[in-house]
Amino acid sequence: MKIRAASCACGQLRLSCEGEPVSVSLCHCLECQRRTGSTYGIAAFFPRSKISISGVFSDYSRPSDSGYAVMHHFCPGCGSTVFWEPTRKPDVVAVAVGAFADPAFPAPTKSVYREHRHPWVAAPE
Repeated sequence: MKIRAASCACGQLRLSCEGEPVSVSLCHCLECQRRTGSTYGIAAFFPRSKISISGVFSDYSRPSDSGYAVMHHFCPGCGSTVFWEPTRKPDVVAVAVGAFADPAFPAPTKSVYREHRHPWVAAPE
């Protein structure tokens, strides 16, 4: 079974994800824009049972546009948000696709909160 490795920018916080993601989603919500400093965020969702975490992380909880809390986990050294837990989906963990630093990572298959999409950003159909 394939193992994918994700980490923060400094390498202190690492995740090992077994198998393929359940889904990969491109999110245009304003909170993802703020979290990433970009025009969207991209998350790979893995079953909680298929994730191993090593290193120290800090937490930040915020409400989502859907009204459910999202607990973000980031490296206290470099500040990279590596993974988060959406309370409305307790069986999965979302991992920032950029944390894999893998150009061959599977592309997003869906796009959410398109009403906040910057018009010059292409999105999967």
